[in-house]
Amino acid sequence: MDSAAIDRFEASRGRLASLAYRLLGSAADAEDAVQDTFLRWQAADREHVVVPEAWLTKVVTHLCLDRLRSAQARHERAAGAWLPEPLLEGDPMLGPADTFEQRESVSLAVLTLMERLSPVERAVYVLREAFSYSHAEIAGILDISESASQQHVHRARIRVAAERRHGGEADPASARRVVEEFLAAAMSGRTDRLVALLTEDVTAVSDGYGLAGRLLRYETRERVASYVRAGFKPTPAKLRLAGGSPAMHIALVNGSPAVLAVVDDRVVGAVAFEVADGKIASLRGIAAADRLARLNEGWRQYEPDAPVIEGWWPRR
Repeated sequence: MDSAAIDRFEASRGRLASLAYRLLGSAADAEDAVQDTFLRWQAADREHVVVPEAWLTKVVTHLCLDRLRSAQARHERAAGAWLPEPLLEGDPMLGPADTFEQRESVSLAVLTLMERLSPVERAVYVLREAFSYSHAEIAGILDISESASQQHVHRARIRVAAERRHGGEADPASARRVVEEFLAAAMSGRTDRLVALLTEDVTAVSDGYGLAGRLLRYETRERVASYVRAGFKPTPAKLRLAGGSPAMHIALVNGSPAVLAVVDDRVVGAVAFEVADGKIASLRGIAAADRLARLNEGWRQYEPDAPVIEGWWPRR
């Protein structure tokens, strides 16, 4: 393959990766899909490819659809052990963020909700909302009619909106202050302070360090507060699992504030928050090492603010 063909692909790599990540919710799977697209591009009769960008977009989209439809993916996601892979602020895989729709489409909340869409609905939703493709273009990418594209995106919008209990964007500075208060309350041991910072319909999801084989889910303010207090309480066992005493940083993950537990410049856990009306509406705790691999790549090149908590140690 000549250098011009390679350059043409590389010019599209970032957009393809961002599209694949939104479709799959996994940076590792997105990278695999992009690499497979490159192999298809390498083997293609490129002289007959009229619009390379459209050709590449179609190939990577169909590769992602194949992954979403695979028996393994259906089993993993249906088993309730799946959460989107978090990405640190500035990661190019987050892609376009000029509009509210683009930013929302890559939030952990919406990536999770899109699991309830069919693969085709998910593809149409992402192509339309995040990348502003016309229905005619989407029809060509997915080999469906324009009217089918319109119907799919209409159903997808309704289903996502119905599940999104808190719309709109929180002010970043205000959201950070709420998370700082939350962290202080979690470390204080006072459950009543935590309850006051939670919305009435708050939810929490944790991967249980990937040890439980399923997601742990909590509802009601009292149950979420108890889970948080127990989760943030330092114990010798947790320190051994983390590999030391973590410092607690606040950073943006998928556009939302998150608390990152860092040991020796390695993120060992992340809790991402959705803030609405000055309170915490949802939490997602992710500590399984394989789900933090990409975030850690970004962390090594990141210039974080000073930790909110310097060290996490058992209290007497």
